[in-house]
Amino acid sequence: MDAYNFFAPTRVLFGPGKLNELGDQKLPGSKALLVTTGGKSVKANGYLARVEAELDRAGVAHVLFDRIEPNPLRCTVNDGGWMARQEGCDFVLALGGGSVMDGSKGICVVASNPHHDADGNEEPGDIWDYVMGGSAKGLPIPNDPLPLVCVTTTAGTGSETDAGGVISCEENDEKLRLGDPRLFARLAIVDPELMLTVPPRLTAFQGFDAMFHSIECFIANNHNYMGDMICREGIRNAAASLPACVNDGKNLEARTQLAFANTLGGYAMVCSGCCGCHGTEHAMSAHHHSLPHGAGLIMIAAAYHQHMIDAHACDDRYEEMARLMGATEAEIAERGPEAFIDHLELLKRECGVDGLRMSDWGITEDELDSMATNGLETNAALYAHDPAPLSHDDVVAILKKSYR
Repeated sequence: MDAYNFFAPTRVLFGPGKLNELGDQKLPGSKALLVTTGGKSVKANGYLARVEAELDRAGVAHVLFDRIEPNPLRCTVNDGGWMARQEGCDFVLALGGGSVMDGSKGICVVASNPHHDADGNEEPGDIWDYVMGGSAKGLPIPNDPLPLVCVTTTAGTGSETDAGGVISCEENDEKLRLGDPRLFARLAIVDPELMLTVPPRLTAFQGFDAMFHSIECFIANNHNYMGDMICREGIRNAAASLPACVNDGKNLEARTQLAFANTLGGYAMVCSGCCGCHGTEHAMSAHHHSLPHGAGLIMIAAAYHQHMIDAHACDDRYEEMARLMGATEAEIAERGPEAFIDHLELLKRECGVDGLRMSDWGITEDELDSMATNGLETNAALYAHDPAPLSHDDVVAILKKSYR
């Protein structure tokens, strides 16, 4: 597929020390809802105080909403949107990783689209009106979402440069997609210095997620020239830098390279889209909200890609990705597309994540069939990108092969 549409209007400040330039930027409002997780890291590491100081320097008021979960929940997003509206915030600043940026996109929507009771009084809106799939309504977003600024502290999702996100609903065991061109951040700061404090295990989870975005978009059946160019660099940079970031977290050069791979992953998803591997993991973490998205992907990726290799869906692309991950021409000649699996497993070992087990997050074999059903029903758009179609039995087989 050669044709493509590319629209990625976010202004990106990339590089070590770029957070120090936040206060110099023309920000999209005068009062920010500053969104972070419920954890301690952005506070303990001083990142929250630095952002607040930059907002003060810019003359921008701010209120804090520090409740986002690892998989942002519908109810939390709704609460954040209502708080932004009640506090008179006219933009949202996300400080954190993918969960914070995804949750903030939902908050931007809810804040500008309240419900009304029978007397016309405003009530909190519901993000489930606008996310797609499952029990959600998938309605068009009537009013423009609040503008968004992203300060990313991880190299994982690429949410700072794309217009989508995923929101979870605990009650329904669903993890669904939100997407709208109006959800591109107006400004994104990608400062690798903020990533130096991410622990090794989380660095691996996040970094593999970043790499898998480019991998899946490269094999997707709607790949294109622009996306291929982006994905190649995303895969190459992630594979080259991940072990150093995991094993020497203070290596700023490696952190910068991985941050670049992450940002490219966001652009890759603008060009094409992730596949059924992501759809299957969304079902896993929809059932188990404490499961980090990257960990879920690490556990199922080899089986998913082995299925596509066995189907000879795109052998040439798997061979090219193996080269990008460090395979020699001799390896390619001997192993063909299997060299991709070899180097994926090698990278997992180098990063100490080859022993992850689904059972460590409470997943049981009895759940795998219902997870496959959940994934196929709620994330059909992702499976539609697969280079070879996946049946329910195929997804179950991938999960069973991955289960430990």
